[in-house]
Amino acid sequence: MKKGLIIFFSIVLVSMLVVTSWASLYENVFAGGAKIIAEPWGIATLFDTYFAFFTFYFWLAYKENHLVKNIIWLVLVILFGNIAMAIYGLLEINRLGKNFTTEKFLTERKV
Repeated sequence: MKKGLIIFFSIVLVSMLVVTSWASLYENVFAGGAKIIAEPWGIATLFDTYFAFFTFYFWLAYKENHLVKNIIWLVLVILFGNIAMAIYGLLEINRLGKNFTTEKFLTERKV
């Protein structure tokens, strides 16, 4: 499971960095955002995306158990989405090191 998660989070991170860079070269993020919110499906997709971000964040906040870190991660997840989420996943896997188990990855709280 550990190797699979490393591969998954790495693919997400690299893919999001590539596609975000490509899109940024094509069009300004604010111009693109204006087009997205002009469409009903664009708004629906944003709601879906940010509800997923907040779902992930609640899990992260449970694990972190530290107010300042929680606020920093909340801002990072809101601003960078899956990029921040993939980084967090990779950092958690690294933190657990040889003690990694799926259970610890999902539930172990930091003190």
